[in-house]
Amino acid sequence: MANKTFEELFTELQQKAATGDPETSRTAELVAAGVHTIGKKVVEEAAEVWMAAEHEGADRTAEEISQLLYHLQVMMVARGISLDDVYSHL
Repeated sequence: MANKTFEELFTELQQKAATGDPETSRTAELVAAGVHTIGKKVVEEAAEVWMAAEHEGADRTAEEISQLLYHLQVMMVARGISLDDVYSHL
């Protein structure tokens, strides 16, 4: 699996949401399902980050963080929130 930046992932997810088939693209499927479904995944992944940090190593924690970041970006795409919108609050 190739590494990608936060910005590259966001661009990829925007494209998948716009042109992907919900039958074959998890991103398109989640965006089609809506904010409630995506929100449940965000909460689930956040809990998994916490549990990995408490009970598993750094590599497993990093993996869980990557999944949380993915779902957060899917939420951004679904709500029409840009990276600049988020960066303006950092």
